[in-house]
Amino acid sequence: MAQIKLTETVLRDSHQSLIATRMTTEEMLPVLEKLDGIGYHSLEAWGGATFDSCLRFLNEDPWERLRTIRAHVKNTKLQMLFRGQNILGYRHYSDDVVEYFVQKSIANGIDILRIFDALNDPRNLRTAINATKKEGGHVQAAISYTTGDVYTTEYFTNYAKTLEEMGADSICIKDMAGLLKPYDAYDLVKALKETVNVPIQLHTHYTSGLASMTLLKAIEAGVDVVDTAISPMAMGTSQPPTESLVATLAGTEYDTGIKLEQLDEITKFFAPLREKYLASGQLDPKMLKVDVNALIYQVPGGMLSNLVSQLKQAGKSDKLTEVLEEVPRVRADAGYPPLVTPSSQIVGTQAVFNVIGGERYKMVTKEFKGLVEGQYGKTPVDIDDEFVKKIIGDKERITCRPADALEPELDKLRAEIKQYMEQDEDVLSYALFEQVALKFFEYRKAKKYGLDADNADASLGIHTV
Repeated sequence: MAQIKLTETVLRDSHQSLIATRMTTEEMLPVLEKLDGIGYHSLEAWGGATFDSCLRFLNEDPWERLRTIRAHVKNTKLQMLFRGQNILGYRHYSDDVVEYFVQKSIANGIDILRIFDALNDPRNLRTAINATKKEGGHVQAAISYTTGDVYTTEYFTNYAKTLEEMGADSICIKDMAGLLKPYDAYDLVKALKETVNVPIQLHTHYTSGLASMTLLKAIEAGVDVVDTAISPMAMGTSQPPTESLVATLAGTEYDTGIKLEQLDEITKFFAPLREKYLASGQLDPKMLKVDVNALIYQVPGGMLSNLVSQLKQAGKSDKLTEVLEEVPRVRADAGYPPLVTPSSQIVGTQAVFNVIGGERYKMVTKEFKGLVEGQYGKTPVDIDDEFVKKIIGDKERITCRPADALEPELDKLRAEIKQYMEQDEDVLSYALFEQVALKFFEYRKAKKYGLDADNADASLGIHTV
């Protein structure tokens, strides 16, 4: 048995899960070279919500963040999370945008793209996989793991085989809600190892309190790489702690080759940051609790905090249990999608509407209609025809790959932001987050000319729609 390799998530998913992706590049900077010297298989450092968060909340250029990390991390592979045809946004983008985004991600320093689709619809991964292969990147195709009658071992192995045939260099079991139980992980990894010939990686969350045990059973079953987070930024809705796993495997046939003494420097760096986030309220202690009900409601941590905030805004915080009970019913109605961005937000918001509206589907969100219509791809289970009619009326359903209906967008987008372009990548920031990107471009321009960046609109005479 080869030694187990580790992917460290502290630069991306760990702080996305615990503090809504608010760690700044400046906060990361002093520890990057130390992380590079540990001997990790890879550092998950970009993608997911980091891109949106940089632009929207931190006034940072996400591309500059990637280049900065790459400049300090010379020896370890950098990894990103990529939502297939959704890239890092919340809708499907045209193929030319997807291809260009992949090209620029790799050109700026990404080695491994973990590519997934919220519905496990392989058609939504095709363009991103082909583009990654073309650019010489490593394609890690991910299975969005969830539970339910349809989600058998056979379902997952068939999907993995399809992904391997499409060109996956490795396959990730992406357990975004911490639903994968230890013995199920053992069986699933065993089955995948018998089905495909590429390495298997496991990504899970500590939400339900099972994650460290799940990793251990997956390791015994032959998994090649697992995701962990350094302990000050681990557990709760984040990943299992790196140090504990390294200690557990030390001296066994699975020894990671990583020394606890080296990790201690990383732990000591992040410990005061954790205290700072707790003191500022960025790290809500609720995010650190074990919630075994996640196994019942299948609600990922990020989705749970969204539901709490939506109910708070509506003055209906007392309805949380009802909403959590409604989520599985809405999910069943909508063809049992895995609950991961964007399907988690779509199903969760509809569950909130169903509960506070007093009648199920009295109010239906645009996004939920889109899911039922087929705008996001094919759901794992066919949606009942009567339910489809109730939600979208006589509208024709989309049965093709949704992106097939999209015209190329890049040239049009470039023309729209000509006045702001400072680098080729700006068109991609704008493609994904139009108004948010424009606001950032104004801030950047104001800063460059020494103007009041906080009032960039006024000082530059720029009017956004």
